[in-house]
Amino acid sequence: MAEPTEPATSSPSETGPTQPPPWDSTTVVHPRREPFEHGLLPIPKLIFSDPTQTLIHLKKKLLEQSSNNRVDSDAIAESLQISIEHATLVINTLASVLPSESEPLVNFEPGENDAVGVDVFDLVLFLYVQTYKKLLPRTHKDSASVSDVWPSTSAFDGYLSALSPLQLVRSNSRRFMPSQVDEEAHQLSYLQKHLANILSLLAEPVEVEGEESLVLTMDKFEHLGFLLHFGNKGSGGNSLSQMSPFFANSDPDMPAVPVPAAHVHDWLLQSIASALEHISERTSSKENGAASPSDQDVSMTDACTVKVSTSTRGTSFIEGISKSSCVKHASDIKGSSIKVLNCQESTIYILAPLRYATVYGCSDATIVLGAVGKAVRVEHCERVHVIVAAKRICIANCRECVFFLGVNQRPLVIGDNHKLQGKLGTFSKEDARKR
Repeated sequence: MAEPTEPATSSPSETGPTQPPPWDSTTVVHPRREPFEHGLLPIPKLIFSDPTQTLIHLKKKLLEQSSNNRVDSDAIAESLQISIEHATLVINTLASVLPSESEPLVNFEPGENDAVGVDVFDLVLFLYVQTYKKLLPRTHKDSASVSDVWPSTSAFDGYLSALSPLQLVRSNSRRFMPSQVDEEAHQLSYLQKHLANILSLLAEPVEVEGEESLVLTMDKFEHLGFLLHFGNKGSGGNSLSQMSPFFANSDPDMPAVPVPAAHVHDWLLQSIASALEHISERTSSKENGAASPSDQDVSMTDACTVKVSTSTRGTSFIEGISKSSCVKHASDIKGSSIKVLNCQESTIYILAPLRYATVYGCSDATIVLGAVGKAVRVEHCERVHVIVAAKRICIANCRECVFFLGVNQRPLVIGDNHKLQGKLGTFSKEDARKR
C-alpha cells in the first residue's frame, strides 16, 4: 500500500498561539492507545491508497445524507461498498474505543447501535487510523529455521512472526518485542506524520480576505481526543479543548471563535515533538541506569514477590510470570486496563473490573479475566486457556488455545490461528440485571 502523501509543514504562524505546553506531567501529550491496539480491523476495503481524499469525499457524502452528523450501518455499508455485517463491526469496534462515556453510541446495546448512529467525524478518524502499521518485533537471528515450527504469516499484521511464544520466552523475548515506550513513540510519530491530513478531515473552509482558509471549531477540535490526550489520566482527564491555548476557559454558553487549522497544526506538532524528545531522554536515562519508578518495562519473573507494574496513565502490566499462580483483585490494580505479557506455565486470575485487557505472547497458561467493559485482545498465544467475561474479544495469531467466553458481541478471529477451541455465551445488559 502506498503511503499517504503528507502536505508540506508550514512554518509556525507569528499570530497564532503555537507554543507547546510547559513541561510537566499534566501537560504532556500522549497517543490514545485504544484505537491503535483495539481499533484496527482486517477489512481490506478500509485500507485506502489515498485516505485523505477518499475520506474527505466520504465525509461530504455522509453529511449530505444526515441531518445530525450521525449515520447508521446502511449508510456506511453503501458508502464504503462493504457488507452490512462489516459495517456493523465498524460501528461496534468504534464504540469500544471512543474516549467519552457520554457519547450516545457507547451506551447502546450492540444490536441497537443503528438507533443512535455513529458521528461522521469520529468515523472518518477511525477509518484513517486503519492505515496505521504496528511496530514490528526485531528479527530473530535464526528466524528461517523456526518459521516452519510457528508459521503465522498474517494478512492483518503484515509480517512473519517467526518464534512461538515459548520460543520467545526461551530466547529472552525482551530483546525482540517492542517496549511500551517504543510503541508510544511509534504512535506519536505516526500522528506527527499524518497530522495535517487528520486536521483536514475536521476543518471547515472559510473565505478570509478573498482567499479560502481552513478553520477548526471547538467541537471539531474535541474530536482529536479520539487520537491523543494530555496528562497522565488518559481518557479520564480534562477535555482536549481545555488543555489547549485556543479554547481553554471558553464559555459553554458562548460559541468559541473558530481557530485557523494551521495554528492548531503548528501547536500540536511542537507538542508531539516535545513529547518525543522527552521519550528519547527517558530512554537514554534508563539505558544509563537511572530508570524512573514509572517506567513500564518492568520484567516480573517471580510472581510471589513482585507486584503489578502500573504506568502513570492507567495501564497495569503482569509480565514474565513462570510456573506460578498470580491473583490480582481490584485493590491490586491501578487504572482501567491491563496487559498480561509473556507468561508461561502459570495460572493468572485478574478479578477486577476493567475497560481493556490484552493477553500477549503467553504459553501453557490459564488466564481468567473478569468484567472487561470495552474490549479484550488475545494475540500470539500458545496452548492457553482463557476464561473471560467481556463486551467484545479479538483473537489474533494463536495456536491450540481454548476460550470460555461470556461476551456481548461475536468474537473477532483474525490472522493465522491453529486448532482453537471454545465455548461461547452471550450476555446483554438485561441478562446482567436478571442475574
